[in-house]
Amino acid sequence: MMLRVRAGTVCFVCHRFINYSIGTRTRVPLKKLHLSSRTISHQSNLKSTAAHKLLNGHSLRKYFSFSRLPLRPTKPLPVLYEYQPHRNFWVARLASRLLRLRYLILGSAVGGGYTAKKTYDQWKEMVPDFSQYKWIVPDFIWELDEHIDLEKIVKALPDAEDMAKLLPDFEKIRENFSFLRNLVPRDSAGDSAFRGSDGTGFENVDKQYKKVSDKDKIDQLQQELLQTQLKYQRMLERLEKENKELRKVVLEKDDKGIHHRKVKKSLIDMYSEVLDILSDYDSSYNTQDHLPRVVVVGDQSAGKTSVLEMIAQARIFPRGSGEMMTRAPVKVTLSEGPHHVGIFKDSSREFDLTKEADLAALRHEIEIRMRKSVKEGQTVSSETISLSVKGPGLQRMVLVDLPGVISTVTSGMAADTKETIFNISRAYMQNPNAIILCIQDGSVDAERSIVTDLVSQMDPQGKRTIFVLTKVDLAEKNLASPSRIQQIIEGRLFPMKALGYFAVVTGKGNVNESIESIKDYEEDFFQNSRLLKTGMLKAHQATTKNLSLAVSDCFWKMVRESVEQQADAFKATRFNLETEWKNNFPRLRELDRHELFEKAKNEILDEVISLSQVTPKHWEESLKKKLWERVSTHVIENIYLPAAQTANSGTFNTTVDIKLKQWTDKQLPNKAVEVAWETLQEEFSRFMTEQKGKDHDDIFDKLKEAVKEESIKRHNWNALAEDSLRVIQHNALEDRSISDKQQWDAAIQFMEETLNTRLNDTLSVIRDMVGPDWKERWMYWLNRTSEQHTRNETKNELEKLLKINEDHTAYLANDEVTTVRKNLEARGVDVDPILIKDTWHQIYRRHFLRTAVDHCNLCRRGFYYYQRHFVDSELECNDVVLFWRIQRMLAITANTLRQQLINTEVRRLEKNVKEVLEDFAESSEKKLQLLTGKRVQLAEDLKKVREIQEKLEAFIAALHQEK
Repeated sequence: MMLRVRAGTVCFVCHRFINYSIGTRTRVPLKKLHLSSRTISHQSNLKSTAAHKLLNGHSLRKYFSFSRLPLRPTKPLPVLYEYQPHRNFWVARLASRLLRLRYLILGSAVGGGYTAKKTYDQWKEMVPDFSQYKWIVPDFIWELDEHIDLEKIVKALPDAEDMAKLLPDFEKIRENFSFLRNLVPRDSAGDSAFRGSDGTGFENVDKQYKKVSDKDKIDQLQQELLQTQLKYQRMLERLEKENKELRKVVLEKDDKGIHHRKVKKSLIDMYSEVLDILSDYDSSYNTQDHLPRVVVVGDQSAGKTSVLEMIAQARIFPRGSGEMMTRAPVKVTLSEGPHHVGIFKDSSREFDLTKEADLAALRHEIEIRMRKSVKEGQTVSSETISLSVKGPGLQRMVLVDLPGVISTVTSGMAADTKETIFNISRAYMQNPNAIILCIQDGSVDAERSIVTDLVSQMDPQGKRTIFVLTKVDLAEKNLASPSRIQQIIEGRLFPMKALGYFAVVTGKGNVNESIESIKDYEEDFFQNSRLLKTGMLKAHQATTKNLSLAVSDCFWKMVRESVEQQADAFKATRFNLETEWKNNFPRLRELDRHELFEKAKNEILDEVISLSQVTPKHWEESLKKKLWERVSTHVIENIYLPAAQTANSGTFNTTVDIKLKQWTDKQLPNKAVEVAWETLQEEFSRFMTEQKGKDHDDIFDKLKEAVKEESIKRHNWNALAEDSLRVIQHNALEDRSISDKQQWDAAIQFMEETLNTRLNDTLSVIRDMVGPDWKERWMYWLNRTSEQHTRNETKNELEKLLKINEDHTAYLANDEVTTVRKNLEARGVDVDPILIKDTWHQIYRRHFLRTAVDHCNLCRRGFYYYQRHFVDSELECNDVVLFWRIQRMLAITANTLRQQLINTEVRRLEKNVKEVLEDFAESSEKKLQLLTGKRVQLAEDLKKVREIQEKLEAFIAALHQEK
């Protein structure tokens, strides 16, 4: 009993072990069985186990061949030693077989699907990539379903049943032929003749027909193909024209329903703004600017400008016959709009391109801008002229028209013109993302082309070059071998390679020809041209319309491929500039030239306002001091000294009055105004150049100096001020009444200071004249020159003469000059009479000034006698009265000028300063010239790079939305 239980248990264990191990396709050795099962016979379960093993082994092998599932580790079951009754669960075994069959079907499906997918991927890799040739097909082909209602066209076509009614009844035709054949007897001669003709005559006709078809079959097929192409071309042009009118109507409406077109319009405008900023930021066009644009290059008079005008659909460029008209790069931004207009980047005027008057004005403006951009002594300029052209149906792109390449420098051109044009062309073409539109004149020999060699150097693989052959009508007419045109179009004649080849006709050479007439002429020419008829030229390679579509598609393809890379480059540049700013100027704000100018403008205006805060006392003291310095020499030399030589007081006063009136009428008011203007300038300069401690920024010094000089240059003093000032000064000098002793003492002090100043000046002149005295010669080892020795001897002789007669006049008599000269000759000194007179002038002046200073001391107590008009007194102080009159005139003049300064001139100067600042604010050249330094340039670069990066990111976002 115990043995049977153990045997059943062991059999169950072995059965489970075999089930788990059968997928390994190996026999299970006895030693692998459970330890207790080796001694037990398995006869009772042999048949069921074998059948079970066969079934499970077959299904599992198929399952594992597809799924490759890993084998699960076996877990030994615990041996149960209780009694297990024998049961047959046939329902469970049947369900297990069905489930395993499901796994088999599922595995087969999975494996088959995987094999099919792998085969599909292999076939897909074998198919060539045609995406790079997508640009050949114009955009409007893909958009036809948006503008043409195909359902309406299908509904308008007749039904198949109606079309079938129009076809002939082939059954009736067959019956008629059978009837005719039956009419002829089969055995007659006619029948034999009919058969003979059917056997021989028809065979000859067939042979002749085959010969004819073999010869003309290609021509006939080409003719049919050409007619079909022209038919669809006309149909597309008609649809394009209708679509153009519809777009114009739609664009003139509100924003409803035209968001898609507005995105396209804004895209090219946004991109053009980025290029404008780059042209200002990077005038040398270096490698930082790799944004795409269409660069139009060609030999002079090859038709570059005409091709651009056909693309822009307007005659917008200056015209000339064999003369260089394009003297500077012209950037033309084409975009779609409801009206055909042109506008410059820096102007708000719109030129209506549908009116001839506006077209002429636009051409004239372009010519003026070109001539202004050309520097003196040059023929061409690298400064870009930016123009935007909008109109319905225009392809969106940015083109740059460059000066035509020349082979010889003619008279009137600068010597470096040829090299300059080459450098400009290379600078634009070396941009790896620039699309080169190479224009070649088809009416001249290909060997005379210069631009093709230049283009082949810049784009040797031709990955971004589009070749355009112009004047094809003249080429077809003049060339003896039209196949030469085919060689050019196929790229087999020139050494350069290109992405595409096009042939265009840009008119008959008449400068007054309209765009519409040129388009009609071009269409008629290609419709009748043997170039298309003979297959030398493909239909998609002809007309400027196809060229425009191809260039636009290529342009946007290049933009989408490169714009994000350029945005990343500018992001890296911005990071580097910000790091440099933090390292060099950590505590300063990043102010560009415009912001710095605004800051300096506010400081300058504050300083001008500070002029009105100057105290009246300061104004008057400055004016009085400067005015006396200006007129003191005239008062002493021309008024006081001549009057002092008179015999009595009456003559003195009369002489003084006459000279004062002459002086007032002619010189004094003008001198006073000059002094006032100089004083205002000095005060203004003091405020402008005064450093304000730690807050002073020396970056504004050059700007402030320029503003000061320009403001002073523009300022003109009020001319009427002199007339009113003359009256005031004349009245002040006529007054002789000194009211009190204080004024008398002030006049004496003023006179004494003036005379002492003059006396010191005279003593200095005499010292320079006679040389060092004995003390200086002994102490400082100084010696006199021969001239100084002569003057010293002359001085000593004249002093003796003056000592004898202290009341001597100011001039020597001739006999006195002779006496002095003879006395000097007696001592061995040879002297000239002119030297004696010059020396006497200084000696007498010293004597006179010393006497006048002594006289001032005597007049200090003379106010009492003055009040009595010096009656019964030997003291005369008329010179004190003269200096009082001068002093009073200075005070009144200073007060009058001060009032005019504060009330009028300071305000006018402030107005001039504002005008100068406004003029400087509008001049970029002035800002660039006056605000310089590493700090300014770094801040300027930071602003430009940030602006470019932000606009590029906005453009990329809009570009992604359009996709």
